[in-house]
Amino acid sequence: MGNYKDVEDIRSAFEADLKSIDNIKSLDEMRVKYAGKKGVLTLALKSLGKLPADERPQAGQELNILRDEIERELEAKKIAINNLENERKELSEKIDVTLPARGRDCGAFHPVMQTMYEIAEIMTGLGYSIALGPEKEEEFYNFECLNIPAWHPARDMQDTFYFPDNIESDNGKINRTLLRTHTSPVQVRSMLKYGAPLRVVCPGKVYRRDNDPTHSPMFNQMEGLLIDKDVSFAVLKGTIGEMMNAFFGRNLKNRFRASYFPFTEPSMELDIECVECGGHDAHCRICKGTGWLEVAGMGMVHPNVIRAGGIDPEIYNGFAFGIGLDRMAMLKYNINDLRLLFDGNVSYFLSGRSNRSERRAESC
Repeated sequence: MGNYKDVEDIRSAFEADLKSIDNIKSLDEMRVKYAGKKGVLTLALKSLGKLPADERPQAGQELNILRDEIERELEAKKIAINNLENERKELSEKIDVTLPARGRDCGAFHPVMQTMYEIAEIMTGLGYSIALGPEKEEEFYNFECLNIPAWHPARDMQDTFYFPDNIESDNGKINRTLLRTHTSPVQVRSMLKYGAPLRVVCPGKVYRRDNDPTHSPMFNQMEGLLIDKDVSFAVLKGTIGEMMNAFFGRNLKNRFRASYFPFTEPSMELDIECVECGGHDAHCRICKGTGWLEVAGMGMVHPNVIRAGGIDPEIYNGFAFGIGLDRMAMLKYNINDLRLLFDGNVSYFLSGRSNRSERRAESC
């Protein structure tokens, strides 16, 4: 084993084996074969003791040189195999940026925003303008101008989030600032800015300290306001009924129930027939078998609110209504969980809209 021929035989066998290796697993097996504990080189080194003393140094030197060569070539081969596998992987994962996008080829509005735009379009078709206002509102506009003084119990139902800073309002009073609890302050601001006659709808986000499975601390609302001379409740009923029919795409039965709101008098709430079962399913999950759905609150604007808007209530009167856009979206697009409105999975809304359309077609 100590002669030059034996070392060359090992080298030749190693180089021949190395040429046929094309994967890491085979390379590891070859490493064990030549450099392992029972490998060819290890056994050769152990057999040096059987050689004459004068041959051992040269044979050991030759074997150590060969071992270093084998280790270098094994490492170089490993790098080459890894590079080749990476190239293959890159080629298989290569993206052609000139290809058209897969899946949906365009975006879409969020269901609540789609609802807002649909209702806004209906109301502008009836002669209303869009009015917007600040979400960080003054206590004066959010409560006091709407006939809700500091002692009024309605404030308990509209508990909201307050800011530490106070500002001086237009009336000269120092007011706390808060996240608005409704878009009604925009109605007052619109009256102060434009006067009468006036037709506006006020969409936007509102905030209340609600935290339960059926309420969110932030939700979307749209309110409407009409101020003119000799406005009757019949005009309000016709307006809100037309809006509901246009939004749901068919004529719906409705009913009005007496209610109470500090900023309207008299006040009413609107129920429409169940958009899911039409009142024919005693086990309907939406109307609970009643056949009716509560969708809006409304009434004739209280004289104190008209006066706070800088308009003479002896000359002008009007009506106001408010609807929850989140609830309207859930009813129209068959969404049964409020939390899904804040989920990123749009496939649910697409399937829900399709299913609702199919059910409508079947009912017709």
